[in-house]
Amino acid sequence: MKFSAVLKLLVPLALVGVAAFALLGRSPEAAVTAVRRGTAVNAVPATVSVRADHTTELRSEIAGRVLATAPDVGTRVRAGDTLVRLDDADLRIELDRLESQLRSEDSRRAAGLPEEHALATARDDLARATRQAEAGTFPKADLENLSGKVKQLETAVSLAKIERDAARSDLESRLKAQRRLVAKATVTAPADAQVVAVLAHPGDLVAAGAPLAELLAETRVVEASLGEENFAGVAAGQKATVRFTGYGMEKYEATVAAVLPTADPATRRYTVRLDVKITADKLMPGLSGEAEVILGEHAGALLVPRRALLGDTLLVVKDGVVELRRVKRGFASLTEAEIADGATEGELIITDGLDKFHAGDRVRAAKP
Repeated sequence: MKFSAVLKLLVPLALVGVAAFALLGRSPEAAVTAVRRGTAVNAVPATVSVRADHTTELRSEIAGRVLATAPDVGTRVRAGDTLVRLDDADLRIELDRLESQLRSEDSRRAAGLPEEHALATARDDLARATRQAEAGTFPKADLENLSGKVKQLETAVSLAKIERDAARSDLESRLKAQRRLVAKATVTAPADAQVVAVLAHPGDLVAAGAPLAELLAETRVVEASLGEENFAGVAAGQKATVRFTGYGMEKYEATVAAVLPTADPATRRYTVRLDVKITADKLMPGLSGEAEVILGEHAGALLVPRRALLGDTLLVVKDGVVELRRVKRGFASLTEAEIADGATEGELIITDGLDKFHAGDRVRAAKP
């Protein structure tokens, strides 16, 4: 064959190749990922918020003048730390008086009752008279009188002891009450907390029940709110993952600690409390985020990004052509879904811009 004839044959073929290459080059690019195996998670979404366990308003149990007040706002205090001191001088004067009175009472008790001394003498007289009566030298009538006197004195001693014990018991009660009043002049932190408000200052004269300071508990509560459609099956002990908005995309492991049994009447949402594996200093009141409560898991499942699903279909890229594939879905979390049937491990599926592609389209696969 002559060179000119060969050239005439090759030129059209080259043009066809160039056209095909140009056509392929103009094929849109599709972001794809491969179907992979992993652990499928059946999880329900929830919104998360963090709050302090409680706020305590410290109030004075007694009236008095403030001598010293709580540390500055923002100070962290420990249980038992002194926050407010009231003037207790008058209370201590009364306390000293009662303690002195108790010591005097104990001294009198040690000396014995006057009735006890009279009883001892009467018993001696009765014993001597009894011996004389047995010898025939003491009148029987006088002996009976002495015996009656002893019984009277025994009754008097018993009554005196009852009165003495009652008086001492009353004195001890008054003393305990006074010591409690003195103790109430010093107001301490009931638990580890942070001072958020100081409501009394040195020199202030406060009444009983007056507010002194406000404390924010150091313990934090992490609560997850779920819609009623996702609440069924949630139970204490289940695993969860939490992402706080303030800490970016970092996820923290958690466990359902408690499930509150009733829904908020206004929102119809249920609340569960979570134990989150995070350092206490990161759990700031007001922090918010999202969570997944894990209801079940399947190991070795086929997984795809949840955003790749169009209902029950996937856009599969095979030999550069888009195929609309109907699949059977399994477990699903916020980010991933299990494909129970209809896909094969390693197949490429389109993950973004699904509305731009249709079955039969030629595309260039671009893995992320």
